[in-house]
Amino acid sequence: MTQFSETELTEAVVKSFDNTPNPRAKFLLQELVKSLHDYVSKTGLTFEEWDYAIDFLTRTGQKCTDTRQEFILLSDVLGVSMLVDAVNHRDRDGATETTVLGPFYVGEHKVTAHGTDISPHNLTGEKMFVQSRVTDLGGKPLANVPVDVWHADDDGFYDSQKPSYDEIGASARARFITDSDGRFFFRTILPCSYPIPTDGPVGEMIVQTNRHPMRPAHVHFLVNAKGYEPLITHVFLDGDKYLESDVVFGVKDELIAKVEKRTDPAMPDGGKAAAPWHLMTYEFHLKPGGGLAPKPLGVKVAEQA
Repeated sequence: MTQFSETELTEAVVKSFDNTPNPRAKFLLQELVKSLHDYVSKTGLTFEEWDYAIDFLTRTGQKCTDTRQEFILLSDVLGVSMLVDAVNHRDRDGATETTVLGPFYVGEHKVTAHGTDISPHNLTGEKMFVQSRVTDLGGKPLANVPVDVWHADDDGFYDSQKPSYDEIGASARARFITDSDGRFFFRTILPCSYPIPTDGPVGEMIVQTNRHPMRPAHVHFLVNAKGYEPLITHVFLDGDKYLESDVVFGVKDELIAKVEKRTDPAMPDGGKAAAPWHLMTYEFHLKPGGGLAPKPLGVKVAEQA
């Protein structure tokens, strides 16, 4: 008879999942049990430490809302999000590199005209013109592709973090559809490096472990073309001092863009420009395949986005 002692307990728990109908679920659960039990044994985990861990995870869940996902933030700062991303995108074959989705993707499904200023309420940030193109691996332009973009403002906050979000709606967040040459372009403000939220349990962990909470300046992109793998990525601003120490480990060399400071009286689409302004240029290359783009926060899986 199994005595459920320290030496026999793990084997008994692993065996308890033997009749799981789904082979993949069985494998994942059994490997999770092995890893968790190994961690407890290796560290000699105390009752007080386990109680703290349960309280921490409970508070992490309680911090989640329709516009904030503290568990994604926890996954990000532990490097798990980037590791999951890496093992699922091992063979890029020349496709643009991927990175984390982040906890502030709430979706923006109203198609926006090219050239639109997506941060019209921001009167303090320096203006930036983003011009981009979506192609396949051979450089063929991909038309009619939806591209979601979102980024923090010049104070380091996303629109969904602000009390004004319900009144004003989306800001520094939009969806564009590529033209016949695979291009899209828009106006916004120059984003800055910013701290992840530190008013929750994840921030508490970062502060208590003497890690800085900063992310380098970037713009998020989600490119979702039919017949191609959805691309979730950031484009980072060259020269940011946090590129080498991103708190969520999301930076890759290929995703760093030189953003030019310009004084031209007009932007690339011919519209007037108040100097100075900044120009970001980046081209996305998609890999053939399939897959589902992530649902925005607050949208149930069964609902159409």
